[in-house]
Amino acid sequence: MMRTRPLKVALLGCGVVGSEVARIMTTHADDLTARIGAPVELAGVAVRRPDRVREGIAPELVTTDATALVKRGDIDVVVEVIGGIEPARSLITTAFEHGASVVSANKALLAQDGAALHAVAEQHGKDLYYEAAVAGAIPLIRPLRESLAGDKINRVMGIVNGTTNFILDKMDSTGAGYQEALDEATALGYAEADPTADVEGFDAAAKAAILAGIAFHTRVRLDDVYREGMTEVTAADFASAKEMGCTIKLLAICERAEDGASVTARVHPAMIPLSHPLASVRGAYNAVFVESDAAGQLMFYGPGAGGSPTASAVLGDLVAVCRNRLSATTGPGESAYAALPVSPMGDVVTRYHISLDVADKPGVLAQVATVFAEHGVSIDTVRQSGKDGEASLVVVTHRASDAALTGTVEALRKLDTVRGVASIMRVEGE
Repeated sequence: MMRTRPLKVALLGCGVVGSEVARIMTTHADDLTARIGAPVELAGVAVRRPDRVREGIAPELVTTDATALVKRGDIDVVVEVIGGIEPARSLITTAFEHGASVVSANKALLAQDGAALHAVAEQHGKDLYYEAAVAGAIPLIRPLRESLAGDKINRVMGIVNGTTNFILDKMDSTGAGYQEALDEATALGYAEADPTADVEGFDAAAKAAILAGIAFHTRVRLDDVYREGMTEVTAADFASAKEMGCTIKLLAICERAEDGASVTARVHPAMIPLSHPLASVRGAYNAVFVESDAAGQLMFYGPGAGGSPTASAVLGDLVAVCRNRLSATTGPGESAYAALPVSPMGDVVTRYHISLDVADKPGVLAQVATVFAEHGVSIDTVRQSGKDGEASLVVVTHRASDAALTGTVEALRKLDTVRGVASIMRVEGE
């Protein structure tokens, strides 16, 4: 039986995503009512600048007092799309305390304080949903914590930032340098005026923390995630990757150790074989590759950012939370029972591609090979080229720990015959 009294929704933030949420709530009102079992009503919109024209939103709904809005007591669901740590954290906590469930797209806050927010939600018997915090429109969080709840996930590896993927794809397909590709991304609106959060991996690291926590039933905070940006990736790196039958992507990688006793979470550029599904992800799209015991290999693909795609994920959560509200229940909360330790980057084992500038004279290769052997790093292939007394030496290793590789590189820098380390790139997906 359809309930006639509407569920009231408070919207915090009315920028690119928030305005799309409001628009869809209006234009799809009848469908949302049918799917939820009751109408949903936009009861208030908190903004910083009330003088801006917001098409389709009644002026009387707009307020600058977000705290008063979430304290009203008649609000069923608060949708938070303002981002950042504060005031978002305080507003979400206040919403729980005053009887509302919360839908959020705030990856930074969830990566830093997700456990505390889940605890407050549980204390007050409310929902905290955040599908939109990772990979935009791609259904990912719900499959991980619900569809795959009976499985054991071993690895989650993906492209979770559209800006960086656009830049790297442009470098790969056109031979452009990093700055040239970044300028094009900015001109097209894919990159912010200050792209630091994207290109230095901060955005992807927050998403990795969220994904690792859900996949491994372990609390993983942003500080636990190793982060390396992509600003040093060059056209020469792409040329080397092509010679190996690879391309380069900025990857978020969350994996369980082989013995199952610990987990790791990291973000960095990596070479991946062209045969891997992630290698074909072009432009500003996102994709996440999941490996589990029973389901095997799964890939989730789609637009990872933008107003409409992100709003789609928000509305999906809104429908789920409203349904729970009607049935006086809550959905899955935090699952951290495994409490596995998060290993440091030094324990991570993978392959490496190292490019060295060396003197072009006899014995150099033997010296370099000796250093690798002394540090327990096995060499897979070596390629050497050069003239006029200078040479380039490219070494691809078998699997080795990051700590062992770091020691190797430090020792290589001390050789008189090594002029410099041009680049170090991890090789993933093999």
